[in-house]
Amino acid sequence: MEISPALWRQLSSQGLFVRGLGLVDSFRVFHSFQRGRTGKSPAGEGKELLAAIRRGQHQQGRQCAGPHRLSPWTAARIGSLGWGLFLLGWALLVSNPARAQISPGPLAQQHQFLDGAIHCTECHKLGSSQPEFRCVGCHSDIGARVAAKRGLHGSYRIPAGSSQECIRCHSDHNGVKFALIKWEPSKFDHKETGYLLEGKHAGLACEKCHTPDRIAAAERAAIKMKDLSKTFLGIPQACVACHKDFHEGRLGQNCIQCHNFVDWKDISGKFDHSKTRYPLTGLHQEVKCEKCHTPDSEGKPRYKGIPFGKCDDCHADPHKGSFKDKSCASCHTTMGWKKISNSGLNNNFDHSKTKYPLLGKHQTVECEACHAKGDFKKELPFAKCTDCHKDEHNGQFAKRKEGIVCEPCHTVEGWKPSLFDVQAHAKTDYPLVDGHAMVKCDGCHLPKGKETQFTTVKFQRCTDCHKDEHNNQFAAKPYENQCDQCHNLKGYSPSTFTLAQHKKTKFELTGGHIAIPCSDCHKLAEKNQPKALIPYHFNDLSCTTCHEDIHHGQFKERMVKVAANGQPAGCTACHGTKSWHELDAFDHNQTSFKLEGAHRAVACIDCHKPPNLETKMLNVDFKKAPEKCEDCHEDAHGGQFTKLFPNQITQCADCHNASKWKPSLFDHDKRSSFPLEGEHRNVACSGCHKLFKPVDGKQVLFYAPVLKQCSDCHGPEVKPLKKS
Repeated sequence: MEISPALWRQLSSQGLFVRGLGLVDSFRVFHSFQRGRTGKSPAGEGKELLAAIRRGQHQQGRQCAGPHRLSPWTAARIGSLGWGLFLLGWALLVSNPARAQISPGPLAQQHQFLDGAIHCTECHKLGSSQPEFRCVGCHSDIGARVAAKRGLHGSYRIPAGSSQECIRCHSDHNGVKFALIKWEPSKFDHKETGYLLEGKHAGLACEKCHTPDRIAAAERAAIKMKDLSKTFLGIPQACVACHKDFHEGRLGQNCIQCHNFVDWKDISGKFDHSKTRYPLTGLHQEVKCEKCHTPDSEGKPRYKGIPFGKCDDCHADPHKGSFKDKSCASCHTTMGWKKISNSGLNNNFDHSKTKYPLLGKHQTVECEACHAKGDFKKELPFAKCTDCHKDEHNGQFAKRKEGIVCEPCHTVEGWKPSLFDVQAHAKTDYPLVDGHAMVKCDGCHLPKGKETQFTTVKFQRCTDCHKDEHNNQFAAKPYENQCDQCHNLKGYSPSTFTLAQHKKTKFELTGGHIAIPCSDCHKLAEKNQPKALIPYHFNDLSCTTCHEDIHHGQFKERMVKVAANGQPAGCTACHGTKSWHELDAFDHNQTSFKLEGAHRAVACIDCHKPPNLETKMLNVDFKKAPEKCEDCHEDAHGGQFTKLFPNQITQCADCHNASKWKPSLFDHDKRSSFPLEGEHRNVACSGCHKLFKPVDGKQVLFYAPVLKQCSDCHGPEVKPLKKS
């Protein structure tokens, strides 16, 4: 269809789409046209196009033929300005004004003020082969947040200034009542806005925070929506935007440095008093805030100007000035008034000069723990640990030669860890070897406080300490739960169970089974089952226990036959364990179609064809394979022998066999009207049969009619025929 330059200039000045098609469909409709010429006028051309569109001839994926084809000149021009532009302008100019539809669809209620042809370019950029949009031109408040990567839209990784991504969620031209914004508050993840709702915030309704009065003054001017009660923009994230500042700005606006989202009054774990000029230690950490931060003259808590240089700034002097020359810290600590400071005491008394120097943990022991009632003159026994400490092992080591002595296992640096190591354990009745050497003491000597056993632990059998991971599958003979037949102390896995041992089981591994990992056969039926349910004994050792019957029971009769090992043959009735494609056990001659001659070299898939053009023989019905020549082979004779057979099908076996197609088995003496005698027996078939006729585009040799008179082949002077 040829388009005049004048019509082209009119079309290119327009920017509208055919109503009801939309942007993408307009492209697809026009791409379906084929190039050509009709010689019709531009007006007639346009009317025919619109009529074809209304009849539904220009649908997605269909080509338009006949009088609606476009010339190469038209197609080239349309490609330079955009397919959508051409269709839209065409529809505007050449269709009936009363019936023309010039928009992809009505605009939504919010965009009704943009309805009409003169407003298209306010949202769309024309002159491009791909649609471009100008959403952020009007919605600059959203565009600014995208550019600043702030808020919900800022989390979508939209390029700054781009509007192309907007239509993924907000498409228009879908009707006046179409909702441009669709969202479910109950499923909305507020974390995507950059402000996670946690604690008591998580249960609040949206309107509790998103109210016009909480929108910051600086944000109001930038928000395009006139009714601020319908926007979710402009709410500051600072706590004071919603909550009253009880400190009236004295501690700043970063409330979460002391408070949390669950309980306003709970500041434990939030406010770090150690960062102040007076870190809290000892019992000071348990004192309530208001005990020190007392009200000022106006009745408000004080957080500044509180004296703390000396203890008596808060505490009364119980000594009533008797130790004015010394500070409280000389003897006392914040851990408790009655606990004397060893560091302060050491300034006046050096315990290392006594018969028992204080070492390790003894340095932290309070004086009265040993010197009861403050009597430092009383002699104290200290030769043995048990002079002060109780035997925590309840006499388990009393039978040693040296008696109960703690030093071989413990030191004054601490009760734990014990000094009793692997080398010391080697002198016991159960030396620790390999993996056992890495086990912690409490792995065998279960912690029970003073009741912990060290000398009565059972170790004769593995199951004395270890759980039977195989759920009693090896409890019977010959294993009797003797773990060392398959495992050793180097580790539970890999197992030491060898192929030689597997050969003694009911299922000897041969062929490809030798290379299969143990876990491929001995595995859980479901992932969430305990490992104790991994099977190691199988009642059914047939192939289908592990392998799927890909033949879907077609060879069930062969598979159930008992093999030499007394088990059902299963897949081995045809296949071997060396390779799935190994079919030495299958004899095709035992079927209803013996493989003879050239058929022996034919691939299985050539006769047993998979359905649905599949390339593998997984779904082949082997019993439906053809058995007649004519079922597989094309009639090479063009049907010239079909009249000889009642079923009108040329039966190849009458003249040919499976060994060779040539020479033919045809008996010329018995089956033709011209017996071959004398020299005629040595004449090739092509010497007499030379008639070729075209059949389905191929030249086929026809054997009838054929010349029978001697002169027809040998000329008028015919020599006598020699008798054979």
